Amino acid sequence: MSDPLAARMRAFGTTIFAEMSALAVRTGSINLGQGFPDTDGPAAMLERAVAAIGGGFNQYPPGPGVPELRQAVSEHHGDHYGLAYDPDGEVLVTVGATEAIAAAVLALCEPGDEVIAFEPYYDSYAASVALAGAVLRPVTLRPVEGRFTFDPAELRAAVGPRTRAILVNSPHNPTGTVFTRAELEEIALLCQEHDLIAVTDEVYEHLTFDGVEHIPLATLPGMRERTVMISSAGKTFSVTGWKTGWVCAPPELVRAVQTVKQFLTFTAAAPWQLAVAYGLRHELGWVLSLRADLQAKRDRLTAGLSAAGFDVYRPAGTYFVQTDIRPLGFADGLALTRELPSLAGVVAIPTQVFYARPERGSHFVRFAFCKQDAVIDEAVSRLTRLGKAEDGSG
Repeated sequence: MSDPLAARMRAFGTTIFAEMSALAVRTGSINLGQGFPDTDGPAAMLERAVAAIGGGFNQYPPGPGVPELRQAVSEHHGDHYGLAYDPDGEVLVTVGATEAIAAAVLALCEPGDEVIAFEPYYDSYAASVALAGAVLRPVTLRPVEGRFTFDPAELRAAVGPRTRAILVNSPHNPTGTVFTRAELEEIALLCQEHDLIAVTDEVYEHLTFDGVEHIPLATLPGMRERTVMISSAGKTFSVTGWKTGWVCAPPELVRAVQTVKQFLTFTAAAPWQLAVAYGLRHELGWVLSLRADLQAKRDRLTAGLSAAGFDVYRPAGTYFVQTDIRPLGFADGLALTRELPSLAGVVAIPTQVFYARPERGSHFVRFAFCKQDAVIDEAVSRLTRLGKAEDGSG
């Protein structure tokens, strides 16, 4: 039998996260690859989920999401960003942000439409665009003065007559960049000049460091009415397995996304929704502590990676540190990460898999710091073997 997989998806095999996590288990390596914490979220929020299960909230909740969570998301966006979203019609609960992104792209793009995304990008972006039969137009983020950013001229050059939407991820995975107001203004101006829809992935909205501010694109003049704003509970509350996300947008955009979403999963699990509603209303103090803790972990890992011989880009947000492997004598991140368990007993993610043109990122490797301090310290200790091997002292 010939390959039964639809041609548009043949470029997408097993995700790099599944491959590397399986490699970590198989080799007993420390997993600094996939971005999930190794500690739980706030205890009171977890107890709300248990109570919801015990209280009989185990059947289908409303398709748009339970009212408590939609109201809590609306309150959150008003309190934090001054954005008013009607919980009845402008907020939609999804099975994580990944489903929200896929449903948005499928709902808003016709075959042949073009979608701009900043590379390196979360791998589901390219898959979602392919599922829609659309065309991805990458704009490359490059290091400038220690942080990744884009060239406004390259962004403008990416727009064509079939451009329909732009995917904007800030805080940005995998580079750790948090777009500045000036950068967001460039994006906003482009959207308005060319009548583009912005789909914003803001799952790390609360996890920024050094006083850096996360600015939602929808808060800029003229952007609320053309932005599909997406976030989730997974990173904010350290419950990545709950897969509870949401879309905030004008009613016509929410209706479009929900039209697709209802045929993907119909609805999201009720107990997690009720618990997340509690978290948004009562546990943001816990999130502030988490942010401070993650900043310290970032500093711990970046210092260790620098000492081990990597060139390190200090992230302003997210769970991740981006490194350049060339000072250690390596040039192919995919090859290195597949060998890293045997070389050092550590698993990481090759950044090149997040590029439409992998050669642009072949020398970058991403490490996650959302782990316990002892895990980070042991990983750093093991990674020093790479430098010793390179200089012959190992």
